[in-house]
Amino acid sequence: MSYISQPCFLDFATAHAVANSFGTPVYVYDQKTLEANAAAVLAFPNAFGLTARYAMKAAPNAAILKLFSNAGLHIDASSGYEVHRAVAAGISADKISLSAQELPVDLGDLIMAGVVFNACSLSQLERFGQLNPGGHVGIRINPGAGSGGNNRTNVGGYSSSFGIWHELIPQIKELLARYKLTAVRIHTHIGSGSDPEVWLKVAEMNFDIVRQFPDVVTLNLGGGYKVGRMPDENSTDLQVIGQPVKEKFEDFSIDTGRKIHLEIEPGSYLVANTCAILSEVQDLASTGADGYDFIKLNTGMTELLRPSIYGAQHLISLLQPKAQKSAKDYIVVGHCCESGDILTPAPGEPELLAPRKLPEASIGDYCVIDGAGAYASAMTPKHYNSYPEAAEVILEASGSARLIRRRQELEDIWANEV
Repeated sequence: MSYISQPCFLDFATAHAVANSFGTPVYVYDQKTLEANAAAVLAFPNAFGLTARYAMKAAPNAAILKLFSNAGLHIDASSGYEVHRAVAAGISADKISLSAQELPVDLGDLIMAGVVFNACSLSQLERFGQLNPGGHVGIRINPGAGSGGNNRTNVGGYSSSFGIWHELIPQIKELLARYKLTAVRIHTHIGSGSDPEVWLKVAEMNFDIVRQFPDVVTLNLGGGYKVGRMPDENSTDLQVIGQPVKEKFEDFSIDTGRKIHLEIEPGSYLVANTCAILSEVQDLASTGADGYDFIKLNTGMTELLRPSIYGAQHLISLLQPKAQKSAKDYIVVGHCCESGDILTPAPGEPELLAPRKLPEASIGDYCVIDGAGAYASAMTPKHYNSYPEAAEVILEASGSARLIRRRQELEDIWANEV
């Protein structure tokens, strides 16, 4: 893989200024890219109205939630804790949808506050009915298909526990009748990628489900838009995938007289390429002529876990005061005392190594890991080896960097130990 000289929005001068002000490692978000992505999502083709929700589990920092809310996005929460976090960030409860594997103990209070709820299992539907008989409810259904990259990222099909299995629709209807509930929303999410033909099939499959619930007025197709973090990876064109979906909504209306509202819930699409981790080369190592040359960073799985568990690929660049003419093949590793803390695994193979050709490195060089906006700060083994949580900053439209999360103090790591 060839060396890419510059990452998306960090050059040496900007990286140096951020490092001097906030230290490293640090997450650096780009406001212009966040706003552009929000605008693209809100322009998703639709026939009878669109509610676009940000899947906040991707990056739940309050500054990001506020930015997206101000842009017109609603929120998709995956736990009761996320609901409370969004409300604390100033998001109105009636703009938050909850689809959770684990029901919060205060579900009744959240419903009373106006949170939209999707039942993700038969027992959840029954619990909702007991708390809110005669109420309106959404139903998350596993339609029997999935398209994630592997069983860890599949959110539909036989290998997924998300949603109520489609063959259990008779049991859903029995619970609706028992508690006098009205199903007003069907929710599915199988991770449909960037192929418009796949999205068309997903829409057709979901409308087969909608037909069985005459009171449904909203169809939520979830997220799962493919985001290319590497130069050779494709990213989803929302206009291309959305057009056949819009036409399917129109066809359904002609056939049934029902005008179904569309909801979507992107996470990665909105934030993945809006953030880079700025780190520094803290050591170099070699295992000889038959081995590898290693770059050791002052970051790793404590800030970015995806390579270690998925074999995920992220663009890695060295920023140096003077360009180096010579290049070498390096394995880039993190700072944890953990054999799995590898930032350059083979694609989809977290246990295999894949060297990257980079300029000859020196201790103290800046290293930028791009594509770190989604499931990075939000999904890490926090405090492993007792490393404090890194700071987060946002590059505002003016070019100035603003702190949106302080670097954790060391003492805070054990503050709740008794």
